[in-house]
Amino acid sequence: MTVVRKTPGPAKHRLPGPPDVLELIMDCVGIHAAAKQPGCEEIRWFKSRPRAASVRVRRHTCDCQPVAYELCQAGGLMFVRRYDRSDGVLIEESEWLRPPAAEHLWTRILLGQSR
Repeated sequence: MTVVRKTPGPAKHRLPGPPDVLELIMDCVGIHAAAKQPGCEEIRWFKSRPRAASVRVRRHTCDCQPVAYELCQAGGLMFVRRYDRSDGVLIEESEWLRPPAAEHLWTRILLGQSR
């Protein structure tokens, strides 16, 4: 039996510069919240405090942007945690809600209808 090894073809040379959109999309592993929409509802954010022994992150947005969000659950309630890294790291939380209301808030954040 003959073993044939394939040699890779010539590498594509790329000029230095900003990456194209397809490369950025391929590098991201999470979902992205839509841009803030007209008439966007303002969310009241609170300083993050340890209120439960453990918190489960149910969903999250990609952290390639300066602001990232997590939908969290603890003690039968849910909340959204926001990480703002535009000037240092600021961690804030929405109010703690029953799951249906928290899921609705999460959807509105993803659609750009709440911030």
